[in-house]
Amino acid sequence: MTLIDPAYHTPVMLPECLEGLNIAPSGTYVDVTFGGGGHSRAIFDRLNTDGMLIAFDQDPDAVRNSWSAPNFHFIPSNFSFISNHLRMIGVKQVDGILADLGVSSHQFDEPERGFTIRANAPLDMRMNRSGELTAQKILNNYEEGELVRIFKTYGELPNARKAAAEVIRYRNSKKLKTTADLMEALKSCAPRMKEHKYFAQVFQALRIEVNGELDVLEKLLEQSAELLNKGGRMVVMSYHSLEDRLVKNFFKRGSFDGTVQKDFFGNVLKPFDEVVRHPIVPSEEEIAANPRSRSAKLRIAEKR
Repeated sequence: MTLIDPAYHTPVMLPECLEGLNIAPSGTYVDVTFGGGGHSRAIFDRLNTDGMLIAFDQDPDAVRNSWSAPNFHFIPSNFSFISNHLRMIGVKQVDGILADLGVSSHQFDEPERGFTIRANAPLDMRMNRSGELTAQKILNNYEEGELVRIFKTYGELPNARKAAAEVIRYRNSKKLKTTADLMEALKSCAPRMKEHKYFAQVFQALRIEVNGELDVLEKLLEQSAELLNKGGRMVVMSYHSLEDRLVKNFFKRGSFDGTVQKDFFGNVLKPFDEVVRHPIVPSEEEIAANPRSRSAKLRIAEKR
């Protein structure tokens, strides 16, 4: 049995996630973002031999944090295919699903992955290193209009058009290869004294596009509504407003755009009931101990 490496990733709001899942010792649970295995280990420790835990992670580095047990399964895949993979191991219904949507500390701390603005690294940003699309390909090949869409929609940049134009201008004379190249190309776009926040938004936008993060999240939520037993729990932790908005709308209204559909009697047609009306956020103590948790928002819902 492998011990969890705390340096790989510190699980955020661990007690709150466990409470949200409302774990039954003989239940079946899925952690779709295994990472360092911190959440998974804590869930597994609460199960008896009749219980089962299935963990997903598309990052090959994560498998080293897994362990061997008859009632533990590690699936090296993106969670957008959760239903198919569960069927392949004979699982049709589950009692709880946990999704921690953030980039792991391990991914941030490996400069060559290109996730952080704090190191000059290749413009990669793939969570699954076998994927073909990279940030470098986006920046050097996408049309200007596509870059505007990414920066505006996924990065929520107020000057998305200018940013796209500056990328085009820069690449006309020099290919963008590293994170330093990107920051050099956009240095005139970043507001004074707010450069760090601006580039964090740029990196977020590119990372979402590279990994198709919002599409994958929508697929997960839709499939979870079918996979969970009645009374089963869906626990989702997000780190930016775009993800949180999708989760909130789906839990509250049963749609991603916030529209409401009702039956003949005026009841809202939705698969979940919220367990908490407002997102849970980390305590000041947790943020002090793990600053990367500060933007986390946790939402919990129960299958109707």
